[in-house]
Amino acid sequence: MSRILLIRCASAAFVFAGGWVAFTQQQTPAPLTLNKVKDDLYVIQDNGSGNVAVYLTNEGTILVDDKFERNYDGIMEKVRSVTDKPVKYVMSTHHHGDHTGSNAKFLETAEIIAHKNNRMNIINGKQPGAPRVTFSEEADIFLGGKEVRARYFGRGHTNGDAVIYFPALRTIHTGDLMAGTSPLIDYSGGGSLKDWTGTLDGVLKDLDFETVIPGHGAVTNKAGLLKYRNDVEKLQTRVSGMLRDHKSKDDVSKMLIAEFAWDPAGLPMRISLDGLMNEMK
Repeated sequence: MSRILLIRCASAAFVFAGGWVAFTQQQTPAPLTLNKVKDDLYVIQDNGSGNVAVYLTNEGTILVDDKFERNYDGIMEKVRSVTDKPVKYVMSTHHHGDHTGSNAKFLETAEIIAHKNNRMNIINGKQPGAPRVTFSEEADIFLGGKEVRARYFGRGHTNGDAVIYFPALRTIHTGDLMAGTSPLIDYSGGGSLKDWTGTLDGVLKDLDFETVIPGHGAVTNKAGLLKYRNDVEKLQTRVSGMLRDHKSKDDVSKMLIAEFAWDPAGLPMRISLDGLMNEMK
């Protein structure tokens, strides 16, 4: 498993364990980089937490996700390096702290748009910064003559995953519906391996895009998302086949390590394995 995914998993572990606040207060922010995706769209990245999209308009800035609280100042520094317009909206892909940690800071001056299940997961997890504006299927923002669209296609990483679409740029931000090399299924947050491929099928079918900003890692394209979707299907097929053959939990664990590069002590194994086996029976 890559170092990036290990760092992401370690970060998310504190979220699931209820140690989100302590973790975000104690860690030193990683260096951030700002990279241009196309036209007025940028991505802010580091070596672990979620990718932040930055979309510039002449009336204000739209972000997708906002990392940890400790990253707020760094995010704003990068935004100010390319525009003097304020952040007006943050489009949220899901509730995990490496994507929503700066919510409370941004809510002082901006609105956060999220799927209703995203907000509920934040409230249930006692995380700060619950969005004030939610949607069920779709939400559109029009600012400075530009459009950004949030769509809900179903469960996958969580039950509140939103895909953010920039129609004029034929670009999407997937959140953690695409992240790392193997899916992390947050069953406590309503995630589903069984539904994941159908969710991505909806994205691939309904949205006209070519460029993909994943939840973590390098910007890719539609072919990269299709490969990720097919790899998720391979995982579904492999696990369900082993369960039909009455293989044990230990057998499934060894397969995941050998064939899908799961870390035996990593977060995907710790939080996903039992739920995965129960769901795929």
